[in-house]
Formats: sequence, structure tokens, C-alpha cells
Amino acid sequence: MKYLYKSVFNNTLFILIIGLVPALVSAIETRIDVRVLSRGAKFIGTSMGGAEIVLRDADTGEIYARGVTAGTTGSTEIIMEQTHKRGDVVADDNAAVYSARIDLAEPRRIEVSALGPLAQRQAANKVTATQWVVPGKHLTGGNGWLLEIPGFAVDILDPPAHQFNTGLPYSLDVRANVVKMCGCPITDGGLWDANDYEVKGMVKYNGKMITEFDLNYTGEISQFAGSLQLDQPGSYDISVYAYDPHTGNTGLDRTTINLGKD
Repeated sequence: MKYLYKSVFNNTLFILIIGLVPALVSAIETRIDVRVLSRGAKFIGTSMGGAEIVLRDADTGEIYARGVTAGTTGSTEIIMEQTHKRGDVVADDNAAVYSARIDLAEPRRIEVSALGPLAQRQAANKVTATQWVVPGKHLTGGNGWLLEIPGFAVDILDPPAHQFNTGLPYSLDVRANVVKMCGCPITDGGLWDANDYEVKGMVKYNGKMITEFDLNYTGEISQFAGSLQLDQPGSYDISVYAYDPHTGNTGLDRTTINLGKD
């Protein structure tokens, strides 16, 4: 009987150990570097608050890692001035990146999402991509896992939100800061040329679009301004958009004002 108990115990222990071994040894650390480019410009990094990165299982929804890209916008010469072929590496050692380390026991379809820029939430866009990842087969070479976020970071500076004014008619001055999603500046004749982009304002009154007007480059870096006259009391919804007719790249910000009678 003693031998029987001992045999049963040993067999049970053996089964438990065998059952635990795969769980203990099969998960392999897999490294993934995620970088995010602003469309037509450079990397979204620390200077614009970075981009939030989430890595999850595309089939189960389990989140493997979450973080924010950090680092510089990268090399202007490499990204913007050199001629590239498909697949060329544009990231240098300082280019903004989020480096994840996840444990995988088997190949999984991984979905990565990027939301940014985080320092300009009104402008933030989100992109996602999915691919198979095999345990131990790192995605760190070259550019890593490279995503591209479209848009401009448009920030209405004037009028401030929900401004109230009396006196009609009212001359409304609108001023906006417009940069690429990486924070790259727009200037007259510069690498990102103000003359290449259309910047306009749109005004809604009582829920209906009533007019559009131009915002022109002011001579200050990334600054655009325009004006129009409003003659009815009430609330106005003002949008300012930047549009690149060559690529369709678009960004927008909104504000409101309220006009009353004297």
C-alpha cells in the first residue's frame, strides 16, 4: 500500500510538472519597435507629446503592451531630402519610437494602433495595422513597425472658445496655428511651404453653413489669419481646416462664439 501511494504521488507530481513545463518555457520574449510618421513629414515624438501605441491580440482583444512614442522627429535630411525606394530605412537612432516586449507562446495576429499627436488632442488621428508575429522573431530592424498618421495639427488661437461679444455688426478675426502632425513648421517657401496648402474657415449659424473665408499666411511661422463680418445675434460654430490639394491631407479645429445685442 505504501508503494502504491508513493507511485500515485510520483505519477501525479510528474503529470503536474509536465503540465506546467509548456507554460513555463514556451512563452518567448518578442521585441517590437513601433514608429509613427506624420504624413508628408517626420516622426511624431516627444515634442508633440508622442503617439499612444497599443499592441493587442487581433483575435481575442487581449492587450499585450501600451505606451507612447518618445524621441526626436528624426533626420530632416534622411526623411525629407534624400531620394527613397520602397522599404528604405528613414529612422535614425534618435527617431521617436515605442519599444515593446511581449511574451508569445505561439504565432499571433497582432494589431497595433497609434493615436496622436497627444499634445494636440483636437487634431489627433488614429491608425491601425495588423500582422502575424512569431515568438522570438523581433520587429526591430529597419524602421520597425512603421505607421503613418494623416492630418495637420490645426489649433485655433483666436477667438477663444465660447467668447461672448456685444455690438452688431461684429468684425470677427480668426487666427490659427497650423503644423504637420510631427510639429514640423509651415513657412513661406520652406520645406513645408505655406503656398502649397489651403487654409480656410467655415461658419455655421443655427446649424446651417453660411459662409467660408480664407486664412492667409501671416509671415509668422505656422500662423494663418482671416476675418469676416457677422450681423446676427446668436451662436456661431467656426471651423478652420488645412488641406493639401496634392495629397488630400487634411486637419481641422473648431471653436464657437456668441454674439448679442447692445
